[in-house]
Amino acid sequence: MCTRSGGNSVEVRIVGFARSNPLLCCSCKYYFVFEFSVWRYREGNMSEALNALKDFVRQPTGQNQADDTVVLHVTHSNLKQRFIEIRVDLHTTIERLKERLRDRSGTAVESMRLQLYDEDNNKICDLLEDFRPLGYYSPFDGYRIHITDINPTSLSAGGWLEDTSLVEKYNISEDAYNKREDTYRKYRERKLAEDPTWTFAKEIAMRKGETYVPPQQVTDDYMGDIAANIKVGDRCEVDPGGKRGEVKFVGKVEVLAAGYWVGVQYDEPVGKHDGVVKGKRYFTCPPGHGSILRPDKLKVGDFPERDPFDDEFEEI
Repeated sequence: MCTRSGGNSVEVRIVGFARSNPLLCCSCKYYFVFEFSVWRYREGNMSEALNALKDFVRQPTGQNQADDTVVLHVTHSNLKQRFIEIRVDLHTTIERLKERLRDRSGTAVESMRLQLYDEDNNKICDLLEDFRPLGYYSPFDGYRIHITDINPTSLSAGGWLEDTSLVEKYNISEDAYNKREDTYRKYRERKLAEDPTWTFAKEIAMRKGETYVPPQQVTDDYMGDIAANIKVGDRCEVDPGGKRGEVKFVGKVEVLAAGYWVGVQYDEPVGKHDGVVKGKRYFTCPPGHGSILRPDKLKVGDFPERDPFDDEFEEI
């Protein structure tokens, strides 16, 4: 029962939690979708405005229907890691939520204290009652649940779940390693003694019954003959994938392997950068449209920009 100023009162029956266009109960701090059952005016009649409000609440529209889930972020008192966008059912009890968070944080349910914060990092409340559904506390998308671990001997205490430097590692001295016969080092030494040109790739090819072809030595003029037929401004198509674009750079890239490279501005944002490679700019293009690749990975010619709607209805 809620009472408005002037002595008017309304009996309400709660039927769900509001997720969009919520209605604020006049004497409560929680948002509810509610259904009027009795409205007593001193004059004894119901206003047209109240009828309109009742119709709005009960109508089957997308705007006033309760959403059963909420997307929350989670932080932890002992962890640097932040869990982003965890979707939770509003009907989930706090106890069940703690069980779910235990698997992510390593904190036991009985050692877990939860607090709810809004998007501006303002504390809303403590989630103290384990039997309550999450929706009772009216969280919204983007709110944050903070876990406080009250157990000083918890798995998460002291950085044990994140700091790998705390984990004791096995070490062996060089002398002890050299005395062992079952190591890759000994295996490699035996193979090189048999064949000075031995490599692991050659070994794999022999085991497969294939002819081993040594990789081509990459010199300063590597693929220069192919790059000579490509110039800035050419239209091109990159394989595999058939991505099209325009050549924006041809030459050597000091921050990559020796030889010639081609910079391409794709027609669509399917690239990796805006022309900057490892901190150095080689050409300019919109972010996400640029790529650097070897000359043999593309072909130049009449490759106009595709119309994304050309084949839209072919399979309908």
